[in-house]
Amino acid sequence: MTVSLNGMTLPSWASHLQHKLAPPPLLLVQAYVNTLDLDLRTDMLAHADEAQAWLADAGLRDLGQPDLAADLELARAFRESLRAMIARNTGGPPLTQAGLRPLRHVTSEATPRLEVTAECQVELECSEDAQRLADGLAGLLLTIRDAQADGSWDRMKLCGNPDCLWVFYDRSHSRQGAWCDMASCGNRLKNRSLRARRAQAG
Repeated sequence: MTVSLNGMTLPSWASHLQHKLAPPPLLLVQAYVNTLDLDLRTDMLAHADEAQAWLADAGLRDLGQPDLAADLELARAFRESLRAMIARNTGGPPLTQAGLRPLRHVTSEATPRLEVTAECQVELECSEDAQRLADGLAGLLLTIRDAQADGSWDRMKLCGNPDCLWVFYDRSHSRQGAWCDMASCGNRLKNRSLRARRAQAG
């Protein structure tokens, strides 16, 4: 299923994204982390039915897999670890041991395999048979590895508004983009800063 946004066709699992979209396959990483919207206080992974449907739609977990409660706990922890990884692109701190734990759990549980394409490219993939969450999330880590190699990973940013922290893809030439949306977050913080300076001066 697809949806249309600003003349673009997006998969339904990305329908909650609004602007500064990452290119595929980073789009799935962006959509995954943005399942938590701090500004609107909504979490697409908070309730079992909605979370299970979104993860299945995104191809990260088959509907029939057991241990949904444990998987959802992992999915939420992994999401925050990815958010911390993205924060590093704008000078955030290194990941703590607690932040690394969900990532390392996924890498230890996933079932990787090597594939050779018709173009003679050797690729590392995760099992897609009866997709387990660990395999789906490991696929996101492989996407990140590829983006780190091609230089696109450092364009994944967190909005500079601490009340937002929306993940956006910085397409600016200088790679200095700071806001998910200048009209909302950028102006809001600039106005807040201006009011604070006036209060100090007056």
